[in-house]
Amino acid sequence: MTRAERKLDHIKHALSTGQSRATWLDDIRFVHQALPNSSWDSVSLQTQIGELVFGSPIFINAMTGGGGAKTTELNSQLARISREMNIPMAVGSQMAAIKNSEEIQSYATVRKENPNGMIIANLGSEATVDQAKRAVDMLEANAIQIHLNVIQELTMPEGDRDFQGALSRIEQLVNELTVPVIVKETGFGISREAAIKLMEMNVAAIDVGGFGGTNFAAIENERRQRKLTYFNDWGIPTAASLIETTTINSTIPLIASGGIQHALDIVKCLSIGASAVGLAGVILKTLVDDGELATIEEIKQINEDLTMLMVSLGANSIQELQQSPLIISGDLHHYLSQRGIDTHTYANRK
Repeated sequence: MTRAERKLDHIKHALSTGQSRATWLDDIRFVHQALPNSSWDSVSLQTQIGELVFGSPIFINAMTGGGGAKTTELNSQLARISREMNIPMAVGSQMAAIKNSEEIQSYATVRKENPNGMIIANLGSEATVDQAKRAVDMLEANAIQIHLNVIQELTMPEGDRDFQGALSRIEQLVNELTVPVIVKETGFGISREAAIKLMEMNVAAIDVGGFGGTNFAAIENERRQRKLTYFNDWGIPTAASLIETTTINSTIPLIASGGIQHALDIVKCLSIGASAVGLAGVILKTLVDDGELATIEEIKQINEDLTMLMVSLGANSIQELQQSPLIISGDLHHYLSQRGIDTHTYANRK
């Protein structure tokens, strides 16, 4: 199977396997504020990742590219959506275009459709500095994601089996690239231990990419004769991964992604420490099922719902939202207790 055929397979299986709703975000409940002292007009959705300023905390996270005409059209549609909504967009891994120049158009179309927007390049942690520079130049990108996907590669029949030296390569990218380097997981979560190592490298941001959304182990298992089913339930759920990384005393911004489906999920992620939230699966499904205009309307509705929820909590900014009291229960509470994280502090914030 060619790399382009595999990219198309990923889209097909991502749509068919769906999202598991195993993020543990349902274990978070806000303390109701009967006197919120807020209003619609006083709420600001603006956020910041290093020097990158977002008008809304949501962005279109990495999905596709490198699969010929089909992925070119998908990326063109996503780019027009990001332009219309003035939100950032990340592309899928550009290694396909690095290795085959015929696939460059499936990524370059993003900058063509959104000439003034915030575009984020994407490569795996195996990337060299030269490859990363080519990926950035290909899109005139404002930043680059370096994705970590060990479990996907191990499950992929033709995947990598050697993951040595990733940290040193990431450090070299941070030191030699002229754009911010964001490190993201691809659906299995970032632990506290991994976050500490990445923060020591001075990455611009960490995208926790938690378990509970599109499951690339399940997708790759669909392509295997002998299934590695033990990887289908592997990983740190999004809520747990995000809280783990916030326990480290650092100013490095955190991005939430992994199974986030609606405005309440987004508000919960922001309240437990995210500065921005990446959406992928829910946007892909809406785009494929209902089209470009419907996807734009869905994002508009999400922004309206975000404002509504922040008014109800008396939070006029994301910084204030991160002081909203909330209750953590269920599997998330048990996990955090085992990891030595005191959940009482969340319940008594002011």
